[in-house]
Amino acid sequence: MNVADRVDPVRAWLLAAAALVVASVGGSLLLPRTVYDGFIWRYLWGPVYADAHNAACAIRNGGVRLADSTGACADAAAQGLIVAEPGYTVVSEIVYALVLLFALIGVYFLLRLLGVGRDRDLLYGMLPFVFFGGALRVVEDALDAAGRAGVSPPIQYPLNTPLISPLIYGTVFVVALAALLWSLRLARSGRVDRYVQPLAAIGTAVLLLTLGLLAWMAATTDYVGFYPQIAVVVLAISTGLSAAVWYALERYAPGINAGTGRIGAVVVWAHVVDGVANVVGIDWGAELGLPYGDLVPKHPINRAMIDVGEAINRLLIDVSGGALAPLTEVLKTAWPFLVLKIAAAVFVVSLFDEGIFEESPRYAILLLIAIIAVGLGPGTRDMLRATFGI
Repeated sequence: MNVADRVDPVRAWLLAAAALVVASVGGSLLLPRTVYDGFIWRYLWGPVYADAHNAACAIRNGGVRLADSTGACADAAAQGLIVAEPGYTVVSEIVYALVLLFALIGVYFLLRLLGVGRDRDLLYGMLPFVFFGGALRVVEDALDAAGRAGVSPPIQYPLNTPLISPLIYGTVFVVALAALLWSLRLARSGRVDRYVQPLAAIGTAVLLLTLGLLAWMAATTDYVGFYPQIAVVVLAISTGLSAAVWYALERYAPGINAGTGRIGAVVVWAHVVDGVANVVGIDWGAELGLPYGDLVPKHPINRAMIDVGEAINRLLIDVSGGALAPLTEVLKTAWPFLVLKIAAAVFVVSLFDEGIFEESPRYAILLLIAIIAVGLGPGTRDMLRATFGI
């Protein structure tokens, strides 16, 4: 009997989770300036705290103070103080990616305990919750808009923190888990034929409630607007472009999607929505009627792709002696992110051959749900932020 046979994987996962908590707490107590202030607060909690208070940044120097301008944030950083701005950094995104992978293993064990996830019903049942997560994050964006308009938000710190990334992932997980448990209870008691039916219905209900709340705020406040043309453009372009990509794969490289089938089309569409929402929001917001102009990217990868787009546009202009300047004006700068999302989605789909579903169907389905959520969640948020003028 080898070591792997003697070690219970669930117990090993729980021990690893406990060790991570102990290391974080212990390090924060023993080396508070280095571990807590310099890492946990700077990259993980500080951005959430600043976002929850609708501040330009949060500055930690013994205590915590909020700054309302980027200039004040820059001055504090120049003084060597610890500054945390809302949004993501390269460090935080790496940490969250590692935590996500670790959490997926725990969810896998949970699904195995519940006896679900071996077929594709779970993925289709969870899709409404992905939309729900993106829409729920826009509610916090609306609360921030209230603060910028000088109106006291109806939900304030600390009650708004479950709506802020990355904590919102935990919020959506709790709602989805509760819905799954209830749906399994209905199915196993014989009141429904398949658990996926009530699961999808609950997800759709919470999504519609969230959209209804945003629509109510749009109708009753000045700080939330309504620009449905944004959603129409994003969904139309995303669906058309995804169909074109999928047709090309089916015709010229059918082996890429042989393992995933229709789920692969969902993966591609989810990430195309994210890419198109970024292009439309960042480059075409003003042209589509947004009163405040274009959106500002919040992720490092988005900002990096804009820099790539600007560099390529300059190169095209230089090489053509200015003849391609009109083309670059049409392309603008965010398009490399869309290209990256399409390429990444196709590459991921190619990794899921039939063997993966045969050897570990539950983990394959779970990974696909996570991959779809990574694209469709942020894409839904960006699309709805622009749609409601936030």
